[in-house]
Amino acid sequence: METTTRALWASRVREWRSSGKTAAEFAAARGLNAATLKWWSSKFNRTRPSTPPVVEVQLGTTSIASALEVLLPGGSSIRVPRDFDEATLRRLLAVLEDR
Repeated sequence: METTTRALWASRVREWRSSGKTAAEFAAARGLNAATLKWWSSKFNRTRPSTPPVVEVQLGTTSIASALEVLLPGGSSIRVPRDFDEATLRRLLAVLEDR
């Protein structure tokens, strides 16, 4: 039961973080308690490493880059066009953080 509850709240916290809404706005829209949402968020923050990994961001080789490239530890990279959708990128990064 605890694992299911933790997984459910992890999903809710990820959704909230990528939504751009305040805890109160997000919780009200889903019938949740904002204080509980913030508590779970802080619980997940405490379980993360204290030092985030270093991520290198490079512009393309032309004077006006058509894309941004994020080089991740381990050699993976994410290439994002200049007109990327911020909400989609936030969701992608949230998924990668949880790996």
